[in-house]
Amino acid sequence: MHYLDPKYDLTFKRVFGEHKHLCISLINSMIPFEEGCEVVSIEYETGELIPERKSARNSIVDVRCTDSFDRKFIVEMQIQRTESFMQRVLFNAAKVYVKDLNEAEEYEKLNRVYSLNFLKTNFQKSPEMAKEYYHHYKIVNIAHTDHQIRGLEFVFVELQKFKPENRAEQKLHDQWLRFLTEINEHTEKAPQELLAQPEIQEAVHYMEIGAFSKAELAAYDREKDEVMSARTLISDAKREGLEIGEEIGLAKGEEIGLAKGLAKGEEERRKLELRIAELEKQLTKL
Repeated sequence: MHYLDPKYDLTFKRVFGEHKHLCISLINSMIPFEEGCEVVSIEYETGELIPERKSARNSIVDVRCTDSFDRKFIVEMQIQRTESFMQRVLFNAAKVYVKDLNEAEEYEKLNRVYSLNFLKTNFQKSPEMAKEYYHHYKIVNIAHTDHQIRGLEFVFVELQKFKPENRAEQKLHDQWLRFLTEINEHTEKAPQELLAQPEIQEAVHYMEIGAFSKAELAAYDREKDEVMSARTLISDAKREGLEIGEEIGLAKGEEIGLAKGLAKGEEERRKLELRIAELEKQLTKL
């Protein structure tokens, strides 16, 4: 059996943008709701939030929906890391938070927004977070973190850092992350533990190459090529920047070295002149 990677636009939306029960399962497994507040039903929303730069147009995949409590959810797959990633996520969530409020309505009508973000590349690189793949952000009082301003919440999942725990009973949280990280073009046989869970088994079935038309497979390949090209451009730009930086650094170093050399030479020349003057004084006394 051959599969496609669920992290790309066509495949991600095939699973989570066309099958509500799978999207609900993913959200409930990733967001730590209070007991009794889990998502039970959703309605999909469409339309672009903000236009993306051409170089990043295929690096972002999202599914947006509203549940029966009128809570808003942005479920996003970030394929290529960009410098403006965090700002864009915050902007998108804030825009969803305010866009449904009419001028005549009170602020109390604003509904909560949850931004659930999966990242193919890492974004937290500090030593203290080197092994942490799951990050949950709220607006809280710094001194008393149990006091929260409710409205916006963010969850970031770094897929490269995720390592499934070796235990007999796999939580749905782990199984969805294994689906996103282990199912791809190189998978010859889906792990039995994933197929034992009905929801994950269904999602895996949707990733089978035979489930896609020739036109869809061609579109999938084009997207992969474009993402790879964008990644190559970014790598080339970084490498060129480093090379330019090295050249500037060498030139600056030579300039500083020359200046220091001239200054040292001038200092030695003055010392020599003083020594000659001292010797001339001694000679006049003879």
